[in-house]
Amino acid sequence: MKKMLFLCLALSVSFLVSAQSTDFSGKWKLNSPKSKLSAEFSMAPKTLVIAQKGNDLSIERHSTFQERELTFSDKFTLDGKECLNKGWMNSEKRSTAVVTGDKKTVKITTVIAMGNNGSMTVTETYSMDGKSLVVEAIAASSFGDRTETMVYDKE
Repeated sequence: MKKMLFLCLALSVSFLVSAQSTDFSGKWKLNSPKSKLSAEFSMAPKTLVIAQKGNDLSIERHSTFQERELTFSDKFTLDGKECLNKGWMNSEKRSTAVVTGDKKTVKITTVIAMGNNGSMTVTETYSMDGKSLVVEAIAASSFGDRTETMVYDKE
Protein backbone atom coordinates (compact mmCIF):
# COMPACT_ATOMS: atom_id res chain seq x y z
CA MET A 1 0.00 0.00 0.00
CA LYS A 2 2.84 2.39 0.86
CA LYS A 3 4.51 1.67 -2.48
CA MET A 4 1.29 2.46 -4.34
CA LEU A 5 0.83 5.72 -2.40
CA PHE A 6 4.46 6.70 -3.10
CA LEU A 7 4.04 5.91 -6.81
CA CYS A 8 0.85 8.03 -7.04
CA LEU A 9 2.55 10.91 -5.23
CA ALA A 10 5.61 10.70 -7.49
CA LEU A 11 3.46 10.69 -10.63
CA SER A 12 1.46 13.70 -9.36
CA VAL A 13 4.62 15.70 -8.64
CA SER A 14 6.06 14.72 -12.03
CA PHE A 15 2.88 15.88 -13.78
CA LEU A 16 2.89 19.23 -11.93
CA VAL A 17 6.52 19.88 -12.79
CA SER A 18 5.98 19.07 -16.48
CA ALA A 19 2.80 21.20 -16.60
CA GLN A 20 4.55 24.37 -15.46
CA SER A 21 5.19 26.94 -18.14
CA THR A 22 8.56 28.37 -19.07
CA ASP A 23 9.53 31.31 -16.85
CA PHE A 24 10.90 34.20 -18.93
CA SER A 25 11.81 36.32 -15.88
CA GLY A 26 15.04 38.28 -15.96
CA LYS A 27 16.87 41.14 -17.61
CA TRP A 28 17.54 40.47 -21.29
CA LYS A 29 19.88 42.34 -23.67
CA LEU A 30 19.32 42.38 -27.45
CA ASN A 31 21.82 40.30 -29.42
CA SER A 32 21.65 42.20 -32.74
CA PRO A 33 23.94 39.87 -34.75
CA LYS A 34 21.71 36.86 -33.96
CA SER A 35 18.49 38.80 -34.58
CA LYS A 36 16.65 39.40 -37.87
CA LEU A 37 15.76 43.08 -37.65
CA SER A 38 14.17 45.43 -40.15
CA ALA A 39 16.77 47.40 -42.09
CA GLU A 40 14.63 50.56 -42.22
CA PHE A 41 13.17 50.84 -38.74
CA SER A 42 13.37 48.24 -36.02
CA MET A 43 10.81 47.79 -33.25
CA ALA A 44 13.36 45.86 -31.17
CA PRO A 45 13.88 47.11 -27.62
CA LYS A 46 17.54 47.11 -26.57
CA THR A 47 16.65 45.63 -23.18
CA LEU A 48 13.71 43.69 -21.76
CA VAL A 49 13.00 43.27 -18.06
CA ILE A 50 10.47 40.48 -17.56
CA ALA A 51 8.79 39.41 -14.33
CA GLN A 52 6.58 36.34 -14.42
CA LYS A 53 4.81 34.98 -11.38
CA GLY A 54 1.90 32.62 -11.58
CA ASN A 55 -0.69 34.07 -13.96
CA ASP A 56 0.93 37.53 -14.04
CA LEU A 57 3.47 38.73 -16.59
CA SER A 58 5.06 42.17 -16.78
CA ILE A 59 7.39 43.33 -19.53
CA GLU A 60 9.44 46.51 -19.39
CA ARG A 61 10.87 47.49 -22.78
CA HIS A 62 13.85 49.88 -22.96
CA SER A 63 14.41 51.50 -26.38
CA THR A 64 16.12 54.44 -28.00
CA PHE A 65 14.27 56.67 -30.49
CA GLN A 66 15.82 59.80 -32.01
CA GLU A 67 18.54 59.70 -29.32
CA ARG A 68 15.95 59.57 -26.51
CA GLU A 69 15.71 56.75 -24.02
CA LEU A 70 12.16 55.34 -23.84
CA THR A 71 10.66 52.84 -21.42
CA PHE A 72 7.32 51.11 -21.90
CA SER A 73 5.84 48.90 -19.19
CA ASP A 74 3.03 46.44 -19.84
CA LYS A 75 1.20 44.06 -17.53
CA PHE A 76 -0.63 40.97 -18.71
CA THR A 77 -2.44 37.96 -17.34
CA LEU A 78 -1.64 34.64 -18.98
CA ASP A 79 -5.25 33.46 -19.12
CA GLY A 80 -6.30 35.13 -22.39
CA LYS A 81 -8.28 37.91 -20.71
CA GLU A 82 -7.97 41.37 -22.23
CA CYS A 83 -5.44 43.68 -20.55
CA LEU A 84 -5.23 47.44 -21.11
CA ASN A 85 -1.87 49.24 -21.18
CA LYS A 86 -0.71 52.72 -22.11
CA GLY A 87 0.90 53.03 -25.52
CA TRP A 88 2.87 55.57 -27.51
CA MET A 89 1.67 59.18 -27.04
CA ASN A 90 -1.06 58.11 -24.58
CA SER A 91 -2.65 55.63 -26.96
CA GLU A 92 -4.38 52.59 -25.49
CA LYS A 93 -3.19 49.04 -26.12
CA ARG A 94 -5.59 46.11 -25.76
CA SER A 95 -3.76 42.82 -25.34
CA THR A 96 -4.35 39.18 -24.65
CA ALA A 97 -1.61 36.82 -23.52
CA VAL A 98 -1.74 33.04 -23.45
CA VAL A 99 0.63 30.20 -22.69
CA THR A 100 0.62 27.72 -25.57
CA GLY A 101 -0.35 24.08 -25.17
CA ASP A 102 3.27 22.93 -24.82
CA LYS A 103 3.80 25.42 -21.94
CA LYS A 104 7.03 26.65 -23.56
CA THR A 105 5.72 29.68 -25.45
CA VAL A 106 3.79 32.82 -24.57
CA LYS A 107 1.82 34.53 -27.32
CA ILE A 108 0.76 38.17 -26.84
CA THR A 109 -1.63 39.81 -29.31
CA THR A 110 -2.00 43.58 -29.02
CA VAL A 111 -4.32 45.94 -30.89
CA ILE A 112 -3.35 49.62 -30.91
CA ALA A 113 -5.83 52.25 -32.14
CA MET A 114 -4.21 54.62 -34.66
CA GLY A 115 -6.90 57.29 -34.94
CA ASN A 116 -8.00 57.89 -38.53
CA ASN A 117 -5.48 55.30 -39.75
CA GLY A 118 -7.35 52.35 -38.23
CA SER A 119 -5.40 50.10 -35.92
CA MET A 120 -2.22 48.07 -35.73
CA THR A 121 -2.15 44.47 -34.54
CA VAL A 122 1.11 43.24 -33.06
CA THR A 123 1.60 39.55 -32.32
CA GLU A 124 4.64 38.63 -30.23
CA THR A 125 5.69 35.06 -29.54
CA TYR A 126 8.15 34.52 -26.67
CA SER A 127 10.13 31.27 -26.52
CA MET A 128 13.49 29.96 -25.39
CA ASP A 129 16.24 28.70 -27.70
CA GLY A 130 18.77 27.20 -25.34
CA LYS A 131 19.71 30.06 -23.02
CA SER A 132 18.47 32.78 -25.40
CA LEU A 133 15.05 34.41 -25.36
CA VAL A 134 13.56 34.65 -28.85
CA VAL A 135 10.76 37.10 -29.60
CA GLU A 136 9.08 36.84 -32.98
CA ALA A 137 7.04 39.99 -33.67
CA ILE A 138 4.58 40.57 -36.50
CA ALA A 139 3.00 44.03 -36.87
CA ALA A 140 0.11 44.47 -39.30
CA SER A 141 -1.58 47.77 -40.15
CA SER A 142 -2.84 49.83 -43.08
CA PHE A 143 0.79 50.87 -43.60
CA GLY A 144 1.80 47.25 -44.28
CA ASP A 145 3.24 44.32 -42.39
CA ARG A 146 6.56 44.06 -40.60
CA THR A 147 8.20 40.97 -39.12
CA GLU A 148 11.23 40.77 -36.87
CA THR A 149 12.94 38.06 -34.87
CA MET A 150 14.71 39.40 -31.81
CA VAL A 151 17.21 37.31 -29.86
CA TYR A 152 18.08 38.29 -26.28
CA ASP A 153 20.81 37.13 -23.93
CA LYS A 154 20.26 37.11 -20.18
CA GLU A 155 22.32 39.69 -18.30
